Amino acid sequence: MKVEGRCHCGRIRYEAEIDPATVGICHCSDCQMLTGSAYRVSVPAPAASFRLTSGAPKAYVKTADSGNKRVHSFCPDCGTPIHAAALENTATYSLRVGCLAQRHELRPVRQIWCRSALPWSGSLAAIPQKPGQ
Repeated sequence: MKVEGRCHCGRIRYEAEIDPATVGICHCSDCQMLTGSAYRVSVPAPAASFRLTSGAPKAYVKTADSGNKRVHSFCPDCGTPIHAAALENTATYSLRVGCLAQRHELRPVRQIWCRSALPWSGSLAAIPQKPGQ
């Protein structure tokens, strides 16, 4: 499936091919910190299919508890996370689903690092809802 993504301010734009059956949620504490939320929703895109169409993200390297190094890219203007990837020999980019125009079609099919999940993040159905602010 072809997807198009962009940062919040629109400076960074990109496109890629993804498999919608690979969308996942990560509950690790790094992803909580990086999103400012309870978890991160992402989908892998083969490096060969990823193409920046405008702008240039800024990047930094994070060393995980495992010792693995990952490059995290984000917009230098608005700070929107764009993707993460291996430091060397990048085979895939982990795209942030919230930045994709097709996000409504991308339902997660797996969850990882559930031992770090916030206790309330499992079911939001019981929390009162409003259609707008």
